[in-house]
Amino acid sequence: MARAHATIGTKHYAVRIEAAGHVIVADEPKSNGGGNMGPDPYDLLLSSLAACTAITLRMYADRKEWTVRAIAVDLHIVREDKAERIERRITLDGELNEEQRARMAEIAEKTPVTLTLKRGLPITTVLAPAGTAILPGIEQRLDEALDESFPASDPPAVTP
Repeated sequence: MARAHATIGTKHYAVRIEAAGHVIVADEPKSNGGGNMGPDPYDLLLSSLAACTAITLRMYADRKEWTVRAIAVDLHIVREDKAERIERRITLDGELNEEQRARMAEIAEKTPVTLTLKRGLPITTVLAPAGTAILPGIEQRLDEALDESFPASDPPAVTP
């Protein structure tokens, strides 16, 4: 099952996240005291939903052998009157009739991450025993990831 590990040192508020052998840097925007070195937690949440939606729709279109050249998923969180919701807009570039387009919209409502978010998920929290060591050298590894000059599309070269 999916797992992630996040560590934060003293650099406000950059976080090193390891998931499935990949390293991601998350942060808060400068307006919240961070350095804006990576997406904030809500951006990561939306990214997960967007990726799951796009992947699931691609798999479905491929299985049906429908001509779909590209799929774009745009998401944003809307907060109104103490209520929150996610608005999702899907753009399909392909040779689809209205029935196929409607089916793709139905499938989007059934993606794994969509279903998890819609039904809610209990979260249990436990504390490690006092004195438990945290990944040694986290400050240096995070600094390397943040200081490296790379295009936005390339991940930082950080090794665990």
